[in-house]
Amino acid sequence: MAVFSSDALKGKVAFVTGAARGIGRCAAVALAEAGADVVGVDICGVASHRNTFAAATEADLEETGALVAATGRRWLAVVADQRDIGALRSAVETTKREMGGVDILFANAGIQAFKPLLEMEDADWHDQIECNLNGTANAIRAVAPALVERGGGRIIVTSSTQGQHGTLNGSAYSASKWGILGLMKSAALEMGKHRITVNALIPGLIDTALTRHEDRYAQAIQAGGKEPTGDATLDEKTAARALAAKLPLGVPWIEPAAMGAAVVFLASDGAAMISGTSLAVTGGDSANVTS
Repeated sequence: MAVFSSDALKGKVAFVTGAARGIGRCAAVALAEAGADVVGVDICGVASHRNTFAAATEADLEETGALVAATGRRWLAVVADQRDIGALRSAVETTKREMGGVDILFANAGIQAFKPLLEMEDADWHDQIECNLNGTANAIRAVAPALVERGGGRIIVTSSTQGQHGTLNGSAYSASKWGILGLMKSAALEMGKHRITVNALIPGLIDTALTRHEDRYAQAIQAGGKEPTGDATLDEKTAARALAAKLPLGVPWIEPAAMGAAVVFLASDGAAMISGTSLAVTGGDSANVTS
């Protein structure tokens, strides 16, 4: 169900990375429901062999496209890896030809894996930094010139509560998401003169493939001082209890649709004077963040 009116973003074109599923899909659909045409970008394949959850597919991206098309808005699918800035720049040129330009960037694609620092191999660190932090920077560098050409626009990046505090066995992910906040604030200082706002979405634990697997359950259990069993069904229940107890609103995982409304707000005229900051949708977990 649309939260904003269907003409809140009428005439706008949104460029969404990680659009095949999860937060990216819900944001793409919400942007379309608010009137924007959407370009959905996704690797549609394995982003890192350190991930222990199934990769998004081209069929997933097609499903996002069908949901966008059902709103009556235009859709353009692009299969590309955001670590390849040349591929992103090519996607922007295609967007300009087919859609007329770009007004909104939602740089959302990312990966997550867990490994203690003392056990890390190079890929455990580099894959997440390269995909999450460098990939987000690539998206901004590729798309921002098109926003300048349009005379202004919106840049929204996806960070995490884990980019605001330490994460047991998750130093690479925390570092990448913390770095995104510094990137966002620096970009806001540079882009303001071009009438471009830059902000970060801070999701809590969202009910997506990124969070619903044994490694994530195990991490949540270990963070609570206990040991996982290795049985995904049992560990899911234990993790859910621990996570729900931590959140003031009492939910272990937040529906990804909640992120769509936040993205539409940051993309709308209502957020015209908001830049260089974060919007947290965490079920109240933000109350546990002290800095």
